[in-house]
Amino acid sequence: MLGLFGSLNLGTRALQTQQLGVEVAGQNLANINNPAYARQKVALQTAPTLPTLIGPQGTGVEAIAIRQIRNAILDSQILNELGVGGYWNAQQSALQTGQAILGEQVDRQAQGLNESSAVDQAGTVTGLAAELTGLFNAFRAVAAQPASLPERQVLVHQAQSLATRFNQIAGRLDDLTSQLNQSLQTDVTSVNQLLADIARLNDQIVNAELPLGGIANDLRDTRQQKLEELAKLLPVQTTLAPNGTVTVSLQGVTLVSDRNVLEQIETYDPGNGRLLLRTSGSTTPLDPGSGTLAGTIQVRDGALAALRTDLDTLAAALITEVNNLHRTGYSPDGQTGTDFFTGTDARTIAVHPDLLADPARVQASNQPGAPGNNTIALALAELADQPIAALNNRTFSQSYSQTVANLGLALRTANSQIADHQQVLNLLQRQRESISGVSLDEEMTDLVRFQKAYEASARFIITIDELLDTVLSLKR
Repeated sequence: MLGLFGSLNLGTRALQTQQLGVEVAGQNLANINNPAYARQKVALQTAPTLPTLIGPQGTGVEAIAIRQIRNAILDSQILNELGVGGYWNAQQSALQTGQAILGEQVDRQAQGLNESSAVDQAGTVTGLAAELTGLFNAFRAVAAQPASLPERQVLVHQAQSLATRFNQIAGRLDDLTSQLNQSLQTDVTSVNQLLADIARLNDQIVNAELPLGGIANDLRDTRQQKLEELAKLLPVQTTLAPNGTVTVSLQGVTLVSDRNVLEQIETYDPGNGRLLLRTSGSTTPLDPGSGTLAGTIQVRDGALAALRTDLDTLAAALITEVNNLHRTGYSPDGQTGTDFFTGTDARTIAVHPDLLADPARVQASNQPGAPGNNTIALALAELADQPIAALNNRTFSQSYSQTVANLGLALRTANSQIADHQQVLNLLQRQRESISGVSLDEEMTDLVRFQKAYEASARFIITIDELLDTVLSLKR
């Protein structure tokens, strides 16, 4: 039999155990609004029994662990899904900026509309498409009144406006590329900081768990949060080691092992001004596949690079076709051979300085000394409807509409992927919340349950104490 003193020890263990249950319930309630926290639960078991003549007798209860309620599969799925979200969010942000730079409603193009320009709230057509239309309308106006100076002035002004729009778009796209490069460098700095944080947390977890055993739940929560922040940027793979540390790797390269950062990520310029990724000391570029870093590289070198190429091709074709006709014409004073545009692409296109200085030098006639002749001006106006070989046999407007549509399709895909990702992520997070999340009702119930058990244990100790007093009074 336990005897009175054995029973007193039983009551003491029960008191301590119920107190621990109250403390853990309080810890859960304190972190109910902490998204990185996984609820904890006291694991109880029957204390070791004592052999007696009538059979083993229990000695009460004891707490063997404070366990963290987590599902490793769900955590892994969320890490993967965060990488998908980071990838598409990076693309969406850059494509939306590209849309703003164009000043076009690219989503309308993605829906298959035949419009090639944006329409503002007042119904006015805006954007580069409007400038193209304005140029060929100005050529038509000169063809209608070839001897009129005001029409030539309007033409030169419209052409310069178009060239300026090309220049602005090209410059802003170059700025966007620079911003994306800067974003890569900033995100790489964040990645390396997170790797250092994870290695530091590994060290703290080992130091906390090794001496006395048990699980450093709060430190593991913080580490999981860091891993999820890292997964948004880079699709790392994680492995839990027996000593409680997490090994972090990327495409077979170990970045963090035990308590140390073995490799960091760095950016480098391959020679074209578009930064890529590699591990420190390596010459092999990384292709992350998902995450913000991968999304930034993909959109920069994919849709936005194609947009810039298409604009340069459009500008070059416009320069070539207009100049080929214009230089064969004659101005009213008999001058010929002057190009209408200078430059070679969207960044450098400009109206010839001679025409800017004197619009009368526009060469609209195909014969010298014939100011009323409009043959060249009419041919220039008809370029608007002619398929151009350099533009895959599309007209200028059709080519630009296709360029805008391509950007629109890319943005529409990003929007759709983000919507799908958010649904999947919300589902996974709800599933994890149902397992690891803190329930106010459940914790309050546990709190009351442990409180009542504590009171009962205290009542038991008081009873044993009274029995001891009774025994001691027998010798008085």
